[in-house]
Amino acid sequence: MALILHAGKTNKNAYKALIAAEYTGVQVELAPNFEMGVSNKTPEFLKMNPIGKVPVLETPDGPVFESNAIARYVTRLKADNPLYGSSLIDYAHIEQWIDFASLEIDANIGAWLRPRMGRAVYLPPAEEAAISALKRALGALSTHLASNTYLVGHSVTLADIVLTCNLYIGFSLVLTKSFTSEFPHVERYFWTLVNQPNFKKILGEVKQSESVPPVPSAKKPAQPKESAKPKHKDEPKKEAKKEEPSNEEEEAPKPKPKNALDLLPPSKMILDEWKRLYSNTKTNFREVAIKGFWDMYDPEGYSLWFCDYKYNDENTVSFVTLNKVSGFLQRMDLARKYAFGKMLVIGSNPPFKVQGLWLFRGQEVPQFVIDECYDMELYDWKKVDLSDEAQKERVNQMIEDHEPFEGEPLLDAKCFK
Repeated sequence: MALILHAGKTNKNAYKALIAAEYTGVQVELAPNFEMGVSNKTPEFLKMNPIGKVPVLETPDGPVFESNAIARYVTRLKADNPLYGSSLIDYAHIEQWIDFASLEIDANIGAWLRPRMGRAVYLPPAEEAAISALKRALGALSTHLASNTYLVGHSVTLADIVLTCNLYIGFSLVLTKSFTSEFPHVERYFWTLVNQPNFKKILGEVKQSESVPPVPSAKKPAQPKESAKPKHKDEPKKEAKKEEPSNEEEEAPKPKPKNALDLLPPSKMILDEWKRLYSNTKTNFREVAIKGFWDMYDPEGYSLWFCDYKYNDENTVSFVTLNKVSGFLQRMDLARKYAFGKMLVIGSNPPFKVQGLWLFRGQEVPQFVIDECYDMELYDWKKVDLSDEAQKERVNQMIEDHEPFEGEPLLDAKCFK
């Protein structure tokens, strides 16, 4: 008689039990027609797991929930199962790596992935912490695997099954090649395991993610207005697209409201001319570009702002810090018509400092940028006082990527133009 596993067909936590069953010779079948969000809300399911989470395994002796517990149960259905090693110390090490796979790998992949899938609030400092912790865990794992084909002993154990299933969701959705290449022994281990027959039967062909999912936009899509006319059920959809001429007045599309910055008095500074000068100046930068900037600058039509990242002490991973700045500049695209910016990543060793200089149309940081770009609140903003020669010189140095900057080397300098 088969054991019934209540879970969706793509649930990586269900895969643990299904793969263990293949190695153990136990028949485990997925519940037919299971629909997440529906099947797990029924009274029958809630009797098996009161909080409605999946997977749940139906056994002759009652239900079992929590994926690791289910995988352990399936494994122990076979006496002296090699999935649990051949000695007490093997058993302890297998349990050790199962905990590691759950607490260090799965938890941090989830913390990175869930906000990007729209299942949690996206907070850049939290993401950076999760990535940093995951890199530390993968580094430790790679060190162990440098001299071991499997986690424990010389064959697949339950620890390998649990860890591989946890890595599977990461490799499939968020761990790109550029990220995992830093951990070659983890890569070798993962691709070795997922191509084992018992794994491949459950997982199928595994493909590595080519990109990290973008952060979902916080802006809600506009809801289309419903027509005042009732729709006739018997009217074909194709015919509905063809509208006959009518004497009824139709509401004209409303013109897109002008940006408040477009309503400001004209400025003598032409932003595109400055951007061209900046881009085309290859030599004598201070004499040509910097001098040209101050000749063009209109203090009545534009303002300069310093920004300083509030959480610099958390910038402990160089590529994460650089990606953070790149993401900020991408999300600033909505202000390209009204802004020019320089972002510096400062320091040769962590924690790295992120500081910037921005030129904005108008006398304040534009409100629409504050509203639309959540990164803005992650920085302290200070208006440049041009009567202070030290601040003016700081502007010059930030525009020209002067190094050392305030006594420290630059890890990178990025321009928004």
